[in-house]
Amino acid sequence: MYCSSRPSRAKQIGTGRRLVRSIAIVLVLILAVAGTSSAQAQALPTPTPNPTPTAINSGLSAGSALTNLGSNFLERLGNQASHGFGSALRNNPGGGGASEATDAPRFRAWGDAYGISARAGAQGDFVGDRRQTWGGVAGVGAQVAPGVNIGISVDQSRTSIDVPLALQSATLDLTQLGVNASVDRGPWTWAIALVHGFGKINSSRDTGFGIASAGYNGRTDGALTELSYYWSIDQSRIVPKAAFEYVRAATGSLREFGGLDPVMASGATAERSRILMGAEIGHYWIFDRKIFDLSAYGKFVDNVSQNFSSITVSLGTESITVQGIGESRYGADAGASASLSLTNTARLYLNYDAKFRAVLQSHQGTLGVELKW
Repeated sequence: MYCSSRPSRAKQIGTGRRLVRSIAIVLVLILAVAGTSSAQAQALPTPTPNPTPTAINSGLSAGSALTNLGSNFLERLGNQASHGFGSALRNNPGGGGASEATDAPRFRAWGDAYGISARAGAQGDFVGDRRQTWGGVAGVGAQVAPGVNIGISVDQSRTSIDVPLALQSATLDLTQLGVNASVDRGPWTWAIALVHGFGKINSSRDTGFGIASAGYNGRTDGALTELSYYWSIDQSRIVPKAAFEYVRAATGSLREFGGLDPVMASGATAERSRILMGAEIGHYWIFDRKIFDLSAYGKFVDNVSQNFSSITVSLGTESITVQGIGESRYGADAGASASLSLTNTARLYLNYDAKFRAVLQSHQGTLGVELKW
């Protein structure tokens, strides 16, 4: 008898139909699961990104730089009036015993170029920065009466700010207008200085998906009063000094453009009042009708009052509050100066100034010339 091992055609057709039905059932289940997941995904709210506290670190740095540059200009203006060697030349222009009565009113003009390197440490949500400032000052002054001097000057500077840990940077272009006056009465000198500054801040932030940038304004105002006593010992001197300084700085609101999740931030203000107490020591030499002077100073700084407004940072409908940054309560200033009077009417000078705080250190070098007529 002949037997075939191959399945019948009817059996093959039945097996194919069962396989098709199984595949169809699997596809229906997959589509059902996918539809349910899609509906659930549509039902879930889209998460809203939140601004990070470090998003405006460059803005905090710019506000701090604005405040400190206002202080620097104030103190330089005050120093012009109370600098011991300057007082000696005002009261004794020949440097060798000329009578004060022969010192007729005269005019003077000065100009200098300076550079500042500063570094601020981390505090709160601020991760720290590095600042480089280059600037120049030009001014004119007059002795309007014996022992009474006035002056006006302009300071133009640019500060580059780098906040590497927050992937941010900024520039501050600042113009400052200053007036100063002094009154000499014997060994005593009382000086005052006023400053008004205005500038432009441009910031950039690396978001990982492009650069977010912003531009906004800044301004600063300040006043300083200083009292000094000139104690002469032959051609040497000791000049104790005490000063009170007030500075207020403000930055405008900002809105970033470009990059991923650009933020907006409100404006901010900073106010600082402080007392500075210290002394200058110096000595001058006369040779070939020229006067060479060397001096150094040190000051104790007490920031008796610091008020820094908080800043609201917004991203979409979400916002956070970030606190401004300031200096430590106590600190110290120190510096040195070299001056060469070529004639009674021409002088070259080189200054070094340093500021030491718990979270901020800065070093400044200045090269200048002064002319009288």
